[in-house]
Amino acid sequence: MQHITSPGGTRVSYDRYGSGPPLVLVHGSFSDHRTNWEFVKPFFEKKFTVYALARRGRGETDATKGHAVEDESRDVSALIESIEEPIFLLGHSYGAQVALGGAANVPDRIRKLVLYEPPWPNIIRSDTLARLEELAQLGKWHELPVTFFHETFSIPVEELDELRATEHWPPIVADAEASLEELRALSSYIFHAERFQGLHFPVLLQVGTESPRDKFVTDTLAAVLSDASIDALSGQAHEGVTMAPDQYAESVFRFLVPYKA
Repeated sequence: MQHITSPGGTRVSYDRYGSGPPLVLVHGSFSDHRTNWEFVKPFFEKKFTVYALARRGRGETDATKGHAVEDESRDVSALIESIEEPIFLLGHSYGAQVALGGAANVPDRIRKLVLYEPPWPNIIRSDTLARLEELAQLGKWHELPVTFFHETFSIPVEELDELRATEHWPPIVADAEASLEELRALSSYIFHAERFQGLHFPVLLQVGTESPRDKFVTDTLAAVLSDASIDALSGQAHEGVTMAPDQYAESVFRFLVPYKA
């Protein structure tokens, strides 16, 4: 992995692969810089030089405690500033909120921005967060993702049981401690869409047609951004990037390609 130092002294790591114009990826919760993108990596690396950021607690990035969404946004903008030319930026879920903040820090370095379902801070109910904290205190990390997905996204327990029987579940559990830290950060984040109305680069807001749309800031952002479009991925929910990688990549490429230097 390669490294930079973010403002405040945090060590931030990232994977770099592919060839073409630079594309920075910011992963979501209960995933990392590799698992979030493993199914779309073959598409992206053919057209872009990818910088897959490992957010705090992943890869070789410092696992800090008590950080804010704004701190992680500064990690993103530090990586962007280390790249010699303007970049494309893409974020998923919590990582989309982080990417949005990072883009606002360095707007002159952004060519285009793609956000998949950035959540409202109140997506996590206080009683759900309290249960997650209790599970963490008891060391029941294997139960924490189940509780979060079921209570926040209303995913049936039967579907979660099916997921738990696959090879995809252990990495989700392994990421639970880092994810809880950012759920704390998100729950205290003050989101004002008007902060971003001065951004004038093109923005693609992706949603899944099966997602509970009111849990995400997509439509609120679309109303204030000067150059925004919404693309709904048919039949997909919050994990469209992994469940339908072909469809997801096609949506991204329609927006980013052909690109101008």
